[in-house]
Amino acid sequence: QVQFVESGGGLVQPGESLTLSCEVSEYKFTISAMGWYRQAPGKQREMVANTRWGDTFYADSVKGRCTISRDNAKSTVLMELNNLTPEDTGVYYCRAVIGGWEYWGQGTQVTVSS
Repeated sequence: QVQFVESGGGLVQPGESLTLSCEVSEYKFTISAMGWYRQAPGKQREMVANTRWGDTFYADSVKGRCTISRDNAKSTVLMELNNLTPEDTGVYYCRAVIGGWEYWGQGTQVTVSS
């Protein structure tokens, strides 16, 4: 069964930065995409940043202050998010597409508050 290890969430102050890390293991097929999604209270889950076959994609709300990178050898994806605002608060989920199937991590809470 595909395993996720997510880290980097927590409480941060407005204007600060954080880096979320996700490592996937126990898989058998090619990982075609990895990325981060978030769900704010009372809202639907949305993409924050994603990598697919070497291309990167960002939500409009984070463009210019977000960088996603993937280490294929370690099956890890890192996402750095800068200049955080309270609107960035939510549960952040790592997503991987493996062999055409979609898998999700358990999520990590990010709270931006002073």
